[in-house]
Amino acid sequence: MINYEINRLVNFALQQGLLVVEDKIYAANLLLAELQLAEFTEETVEETLETPTPILEKILEYAVKKGFIENTTTERDLFDTRIMNCLMPRPSEVIAQFKKQYELSPVAATDFYYKFNIASNYIRKTRIDKNIAWKTKTEYGDLDITINLSKPEKDPRDIAKAKLVKSSSYPQCLLCKENEGFAGHINHPARQTHRIIPMQLQKKAWFLQYSPYTYYNEHCIILNSEHIPMKISRATFANLVDFLDLFPHYFAGSNADLPIVGGSILSHDHYQGGRYTFAMDKALVEQEYKIPGFEKVSVGRVKWPMSVLRLHSNDARQIVDLAVKILDLWRGYSDADAAILAESDGEKHNTITPIARKRDGAYEFDLVLRNNRTSKEHPMGIFHPHAEVHHIKKENIGLIEVLGLAILPARLKEELELLRMELLKGTSDVSNIESIKKHADWYQDLRLKYHQFTETTIDDILKTEIGLKFMQVLTHAGVFKRDNHGIKAFDAFVQIVKK
Repeated sequence: MINYEINRLVNFALQQGLLVVEDKIYAANLLLAELQLAEFTEETVEETLETPTPILEKILEYAVKKGFIENTTTERDLFDTRIMNCLMPRPSEVIAQFKKQYELSPVAATDFYYKFNIASNYIRKTRIDKNIAWKTKTEYGDLDITINLSKPEKDPRDIAKAKLVKSSSYPQCLLCKENEGFAGHINHPARQTHRIIPMQLQKKAWFLQYSPYTYYNEHCIILNSEHIPMKISRATFANLVDFLDLFPHYFAGSNADLPIVGGSILSHDHYQGGRYTFAMDKALVEQEYKIPGFEKVSVGRVKWPMSVLRLHSNDARQIVDLAVKILDLWRGYSDADAAILAESDGEKHNTITPIARKRDGAYEFDLVLRNNRTSKEHPMGIFHPHAEVHHIKKENIGLIEVLGLAILPARLKEELELLRMELLKGTSDVSNIESIKKHADWYQDLRLKYHQFTETTIDDILKTEIGLKFMQVLTHAGVFKRDNHGIKAFDAFVQIVKK
């Protein structure tokens, strides 16, 4: 049967454009070498697949049976990437094809590149499709909620092996350009199928790639060619403008550059982007401001649970200059009544999460004000999810969550199933059930609010209430609260910007 699976995989690669027919025999022979086979017979295959996963699963079963690999997720991932590498074009060929498509349009280029990443199995679409996703209506729009099931948990056997592997600083991190084609090991994912697209931002070398575990449509990463720390600065805003000029159908943004409020790898300068409309994109401006000296930029406070200033302009220079002014003033801004201190014990606390998009042909920046102070009451962060929502979400609020897309832990899938069962049974208290006792207070709130649960209502109730919890998470992360005092405090900061 392995002979047929090789034929299936070569057929898939030809259909998806990974291979051209002239390379068919060459690729088949590479597969034979990896699978330690001495013979091969061509067979006719008539099927069309979106991903190679069904074929790879059969090949992995063969590899486990033959003892080539142990049956763990990490070893399977390392091996199936080696298999797919036998079918991959060289980086220069992918770049050439991207450029050819870009001559047609930026959309054609990214359509080609995204499809290519799915076909190569670099984007593990079959796993991503396991994520549980829905939308929850709130006063701030429809928030996206996802329970992330795509990243597999480490097998204890892999953990044990990882301890025996000598540490290495190559590549320096998962975002470095040196990952392209890297074979990986038990402590580093295989990247033989990884292809990156070079581009220039502010006349410096950057690269475009997609996230292997996409959280939304065409979730891309824009990475600096150098392994340097993230820092929000004038260069950030100028780079985002350049990126929008190259790919006007994408948004791009950066995680904040401080711990707690920075939800990503802070050691390597990078941005995230993609082709998706988030709830924050649709949020309206509730208060407009005029900033002297920046007449070409419209400025407004966005109706959003976090504290957001929206800038909109056709003038790239003015919008970047104003963004820099706001950033510089915010870095030094304190308002003790709002618990905002720019600095304490020599540590800086204020920064911005910037998001950029094109709307109606003009540049638009959403500048989200962030502060990473901690306190005895909130040791994980004053403007971080507070303890009462940790049973749902206690991880950092990064760029994607800021935009209104919740990335919730996989544990919730099982916990929600148990909560569902207890609510339907009419259990009065779950504080003695170890696996869901963290939800005990929320459980009581649900019983008081809804009184009765049925098979037809329970799922919608739980999804709605989780979405409302995420809205509360975002409210906690907002530096200026959504009450009269907070809005006045927000406006007071804008008055400083006006000077």
